[in-house]
Amino acid sequence: MLIQALCNYYDVLASRQKILPEGYSNVKIHYLVSLTSDGQIDGVIDWQQKKTTERKNGKVKEVTEPRTVLMPRRTEKPGIDANFIEHRPLYIFGLNRVDDTLTPTDKTQKAKKSHEAFVAKNRELLQGIDSPVVKAFLSFLDAWQPENETENPYLLSLGKAYATAGFAFCLSGRPDLLLHEDEQVNAAWKEAFRREAENSDAVTAQCGITGQTAPIARIHDKIKGVPGGLATGNTLISFKNAAESSYGHEQSYNSNVSEAAMKKYTEALNYLLAGREHRTVLDDMTVLHWAASDNENCDRMFDSFLNFGDKMDTEQTDNFLKKLMEDAREGNFNASRLQTLGDIDPNVDFYIVGLKPNSARLSVKFIYRKKFGDILCNIAEHQNDMQARPDAKPVPLWRIKNELNIPNSKNAAVDPSLMTKIIEAAVYGHDYPYALLAGIIRRIKADSDSETNSFIKMNDVRIGIIKACLNRKARRAGKKEEIKLALDKTNTDAAYLCGRLFAVLESIQLRSAGYSLNRTIKDAYFSSACAKPATVFPKLMRLTQYHLAKLGNPKYLNDEIAAIVDLLGSEFPSTLSLEAQGKFIIGYYHQKSDTDTKIKEAQEAKKNGNF
Repeated sequence: MLIQALCNYYDVLASRQKILPEGYSNVKIHYLVSLTSDGQIDGVIDWQQKKTTERKNGKVKEVTEPRTVLMPRRTEKPGIDANFIEHRPLYIFGLNRVDDTLTPTDKTQKAKKSHEAFVAKNRELLQGIDSPVVKAFLSFLDAWQPENETENPYLLSLGKAYATAGFAFCLSGRPDLLLHEDEQVNAAWKEAFRREAENSDAVTAQCGITGQTAPIARIHDKIKGVPGGLATGNTLISFKNAAESSYGHEQSYNSNVSEAAMKKYTEALNYLLAGREHRTVLDDMTVLHWAASDNENCDRMFDSFLNFGDKMDTEQTDNFLKKLMEDAREGNFNASRLQTLGDIDPNVDFYIVGLKPNSARLSVKFIYRKKFGDILCNIAEHQNDMQARPDAKPVPLWRIKNELNIPNSKNAAVDPSLMTKIIEAAVYGHDYPYALLAGIIRRIKADSDSETNSFIKMNDVRIGIIKACLNRKARRAGKKEEIKLALDKTNTDAAYLCGRLFAVLESIQLRSAGYSLNRTIKDAYFSSACAKPATVFPKLMRLTQYHLAKLGNPKYLNDEIAAIVDLLGSEFPSTLSLEAQGKFIIGYYHQKSDTDTKIKEAQEAKKNGNF
């Protein structure tokens, strides 16, 4: 499905002239080699461009980047193989840079062979072209002798940049007359490319993508731009081990993907990776998304609503998502309503793909396809489920990922399979993975018992995750949703009540100490109370009597404890399941939030004289 979808997307991009024309590649160029009419180098021009980027701290930094230009397709063959209109210094100049010096010699004579291959290929394809820049270039091919250029001042002045830079050619005094842009040069390349395709001796078979009989691709082009991948690119389809081959086929002849289909899917994939509009990075997994119609509004909305990148402005995102979530809550979400929210087609197919580098290959972690309107509806439901309180903000994926990380861990990456299931739950409306609930409860309990934390790490995102896991599971099982957005005094669930009671006991302890304690009962007993209430609460209840006595046994505090205990019954639960522990945590959070709100209101009233 992935290869077919990418081929179709290529056709859409090609029809809108958004993708590379057949037979060409994007190449990064750092310097222009200025040639005189007789082929002599009279300068190397720095052709890089300056760009300003804004850092996280708000400061603006100016960086220098190479220019990306269109050149005849780059070779993908291993070993020595020159390009037409070469950009690599070893091929062009035949010189290695070793310890601040240039030399044409090396153990394998790679520099010499590379330069000879470059000269032969370009002479063959450029002979007979009547163009000033081509004539100068051909003269350069004839005149340049690597062994005589080891002290070339223009190349030595580049320093370490020489070995990794990309070069293009121009006519002396005319940096606008570029060799790779010459019309006759491009006409010669197109004709050569056409002949090469016609005379190909590749294996012919039925393509598994198009169904047509065509030459099968032996080696698939590299996919570049995947974070964590090889600098030279990774392959999506490749065969190396004999165990992966069948019927005597070698390399990618086993995949039965035609040369034409291979070029399409690799070009489309590289296009998606090149910009930020279609890409989101989560640790070492790259998530790509696109609409089959190439409607970039869909991509901007998807990324903004699920991951909250910078592809839509904050006000636009907040307003759009607010309407979307309201519709989903009220059951008014439909295709016609969606169309009023933005310039999109709710019925267009939308694809979401997760890629992760695996040595020289790319591993596909997931691929989802669904109507865009359905995806937005499910994401709106996902965001509603993740709300911890009425005024909470939407929760982006990276926040969920960060809350699962172990602080100060050397390996902070979240398991890609877990992130895959979370995305699937958001996109398809499935249950959240059990590991998500287990992981977030484990993080809360570990942080609550840590002496290095002055307060329990119980933020809105973590509480929202627990609420989402519990409510969605209950809703899909046909049960009434139990967890609300604020303190629910009608909730008689034992775990929820235990959490509320723990918050009340903690509040009493803090009041008795004048809010000056560095360590409260939550730092010592939260984890154990959450798992085994019957073991911990009797001790806490006895301890609270001392705190109440210190406060003068105020009736309203005793009544608050009694109200919760009456609902709880005569016994504390002996153990709590993982889901019940989630309810305990939410009960604690709701009660503590309610108490903190009342204290702030009382302080404000006292400050304003309204008491």
